[in-house]
Amino acid sequence: MSKSNLHHLERIKDHIEKLQLSEEEKSNAWRHIEAWYAEDKAWGTFLNELARISPKIEALLAELGLI
Repeated sequence: MSKSNLHHLERIKDHIEKLQLSEEEKSNAWRHIEAWYAEDKAWGTFLNELARISPKIEALLAELGLI
């Protein structure tokens, strides 16, 4: 995880802690954020692997703005 992403996640966690929510609501919110992060990371890995297959695929993904 990049330092920038880690910093953003820590800021989000801090803000969640400051909200007037129950501990269960805070925990649920954080679980959702972690799941979204994992999905985003997996998607990025998938796109990078596709791009490594062929320069044509890489060019297409770049043209679509996916990489």
